[in-house]
Amino acid sequence: MKEIYLDNNATTRVDERVFEEMRPYFCELYGNPSSMHFFGGQVQKKVDEARSRVAALLGALPDEIVFTACGTESDNAAIRSALEVFPEKRHIITSRVEHPAVLTQCRNLTKRGYRVTELNVDGNGQLDLKELEAALDDDTVIVSLMYANNETGVIFPIEEAAKMVKAKGALFHTDAVQAVGKIPLNMAESAIDLLSLSGHKLHAPKGVGVLYVRRGTPFRPLLVGGHQERGRRAGTENTASIIAMGKACELAHLHMPEEAGRVREMRDRLERELTALIPNTRINGGGTNRLPNTLSIAMEFVEGEGILLLLSEKGICASSGSACTSGSLEPSHVLRAMGVPFTCAHGSIRFSLSRFTTDAEIDAVIKELPPIISRLRQMSPFGREFLNK
Repeated sequence: MKEIYLDNNATTRVDERVFEEMRPYFCELYGNPSSMHFFGGQVQKKVDEARSRVAALLGALPDEIVFTACGTESDNAAIRSALEVFPEKRHIITSRVEHPAVLTQCRNLTKRGYRVTELNVDGNGQLDLKELEAALDDDTVIVSLMYANNETGVIFPIEEAAKMVKAKGALFHTDAVQAVGKIPLNMAESAIDLLSLSGHKLHAPKGVGVLYVRRGTPFRPLLVGGHQERGRRAGTENTASIIAMGKACELAHLHMPEEAGRVREMRDRLERELTALIPNTRINGGGTNRLPNTLSIAMEFVEGEGILLLLSEKGICASSGSACTSGSLEPSHVLRAMGVPFTCAHGSIRFSLSRFTTDAEIDAVIKELPPIISRLRQMSPFGREFLNK
């Protein structure tokens, strides 16, 4: 059975061109880029090229790019650096819908005496910048807000938020893991100090990430012990994956018009057809600006786990908007923060497309999902009551 993979916000297929770019650096050009000899020097040149490719995608300078192991490390490094640089400040601002890499870290910091403000979102998953403005004070050390939500695709007004934060003298960090490569970013014209991204979200391998650190931003490394990355991240470079990340960023820049065009059209068609064919559905975050590849759809009187299992039997890979797959009956923290009714939140499914998604795959989901929902509703007491009305 050939899979229909629509879970690209979780991870992406490595582009074959990316794989071919990194292949020689395992068994042929395996030198350490920090070595003084020519064998390591030729590898260092490829690392430098990768750094420039990442910078080009972000509209940044090459020396503002720090390679890490993943987006989570980048998030942790950004926040912990701010706390070390400004130890006298004890206030952090984030939002209730952040990725756990940020949210869990911030909540853990409350146990060390830090004051954390978690901004609310409205029913569309959007921030209120007036709430951010009211929360800022002279004790605020860093504000960390995601660029785009991994569940709903909702895009935050990050540039406006960054300017507001900078005016108050605090640092601004954004987890842009879901946004990079899907929508244009230009750090040269931005007030963002620190930005995180992850390779496996844009068709590079797992195990490589980036932290953008604006030139002039004070920074303390999370990992120490070596001179790598200009002293900002110790440890021998993950050379092959760094080179792959550079190629993936080059390709992401090339294919971004496709994300905004063909991929968005497929997402919109999937949304349009499913809402027409399945009664009592809602689009989570549908009333605001979203990533072009992401559809979070909530269907009443069914459970997300059941939907995913039956879709999987048809070879369709998606993810749930609830945490039921981990054994919990509680909807996700994102949907709870949005105030999505329990009967909808528990039956929320996320489809996330990529440039490798085809129209035929979208057709298959449109064909298979409506009867699955009808079947599950027939099995549910609340669903039967709804269908018999």
